[in-house]
Amino acid sequence: MHKFEVTAVTPRGYCQGVVRAIRIARETAAAYPDTPVHMLGMIVHNAHVVAACRELGILCLEDPARTRLELLEDIPSGVVIFTAHGVSDAVYERAREKSLIVVDATCPDVRKTHDLVREHCTHGDVIYIGKHRHPEAEGVAGISPRVHLIATAEEIDALPELHDILITNQTTLSILDTAVLAERAVQRFPDAVMAPEICNATTIRQKAILALKDTDVLIVVGDPHSNNSNQLRELGKKAGIHTAYLVEDCSQLYPEMFADCRHVAVTSGSSTPTGLTNQVIEVIRSYAETGIWNPPAEVSAAVL
Repeated sequence: MHKFEVTAVTPRGYCQGVVRAIRIARETAAAYPDTPVHMLGMIVHNAHVVAACRELGILCLEDPARTRLELLEDIPSGVVIFTAHGVSDAVYERAREKSLIVVDATCPDVRKTHDLVREHCTHGDVIYIGKHRHPEAEGVAGISPRVHLIATAEEIDALPELHDILITNQTTLSILDTAVLAERAVQRFPDAVMAPEICNATTIRQKAILALKDTDVLIVVGDPHSNNSNQLRELGKKAGIHTAYLVEDCSQLYPEMFADCRHVAVTSGSSTPTGLTNQVIEVIRSYAETGIWNPPAEVSAAVL
């Protein structure tokens, strides 16, 4: 029987910003039982969490082809929850014009970036390293036309002449990729000031992956829409781990993933429910110890 070691990486799972956003959603549903409650996008990038919110009566509006401002037009009245990713000032203003009840679940780390960028745009330009069409980047880029969203080195090279420059970034990016782009930006604009904003929860989770030793397979439990989950998988590959998978839950595991491996590590994105990750760990550990593939009949319901 082929046995292998399984490491549950620490830390993993919900960060405090996600815990806060979920608590706000739950409290909002309870506070407005007879009023329509809409969520402007996925409250966090995890389909299981969104489904659990739907069971509470919260209607999620999500369309990758439309901005938050455009989605807002689909809400005629009632309550709107802004997600943990934050929104632009224009979304706030339009919600007030529509007389909607606004509940803001923006992550405090994201709000900190908004405040930093808003203040700097009063006197200078901002180079914002982020993902195009990601809601967090959309919210920051919408603060001012002086915010220049870039995702590649080529986009840095194509920037016009800027003045009094601040360089900052989306909070859930790869610490390695962000450093490369920031360095390229400083080469182009030597007088620019750096203000790195990758949140602490993202940083320590990524460093835990980079510190793994003698690992053959990395399992990241997370939603395919979750940037921080995808970054953990990519960092695993850059750290020399031969195979790295992103799975939403234990239903996407199969025994061939662990053929001939000696050491498996399991982590999860900061928007992944702990119950889902624990179930994945249990399935893999059972297989590692017994050689019998025996996944549960149902995925864990422990989400909110």
